[in-house]
Amino acid sequence: MKFFGRVAARSAAARSGGSARLHVGCGSEAIAGWVNIDSRPLPGVDRVLDVTSGLPFENVAAIYAEHFLEHLAFDDGLAFLAECRRALREDGVLRLSTPNLDWVYLTHYQIGKWSEDDESLRDCFQLNRAFHGWGHRFLYNAPSLAAVLRASGFANVRFQRYGESDVAELRGLERHETWEDTPELPHVIIAEATGRAESRPLPAKFLDPFREATAIR
Repeated sequence: MKFFGRVAARSAAARSGGSARLHVGCGSEAIAGWVNIDSRPLPGVDRVLDVTSGLPFENVAAIYAEHFLEHLAFDDGLAFLAECRRALREDGVLRLSTPNLDWVYLTHYQIGKWSEDDESLRDCFQLNRAFHGWGHRFLYNAPSLAAVLRASGFANVRFQRYGESDVAELRGLERHETWEDTPELPHVIIAEATGRAESRPLPAKFLDPFREATAIR
């Protein structure tokens, strides 16, 4: 696991930025009024940062990351979330949007419904594409996302719909293309995490075998 420690050199503005809002992994979809962060110097990017080395901010009001977490290896994602909790002020909020593993599986792999081998072959490729395409490293369902947020020190996790929030500043932020979903099965999970609590470790009986297997090359 990479170490997401406190970045030694933080500007005075970062230390006092209680009203700052960070848009992490913005790509080409910069949001006005936010500090738009990406690893590439794209148009609209305010800070070019590799956030796997930490967030050089403290006491920020909000952090938003859309279709970003799934591009991090599991342990890097866990550490990134802990770093978000550190950088947020006490009443700050983290809003995440990430593909819904439940939706991916149920819409991409129609086992038992294939009428011919080509349909089975299609599903095999499209399910593997969902897991490994576009630089994806780990996909979450709602319980696992809530678990990693609580393991990262957040006290409260609330799921929202696309573009919706109880916090005015967090409404209508999503820019990623949408896919067909239903109220019961959204294609993305959108979570808002707040508060601070003692970390709730993930069950070792699940995590240890996963880490052991994924470490094999």
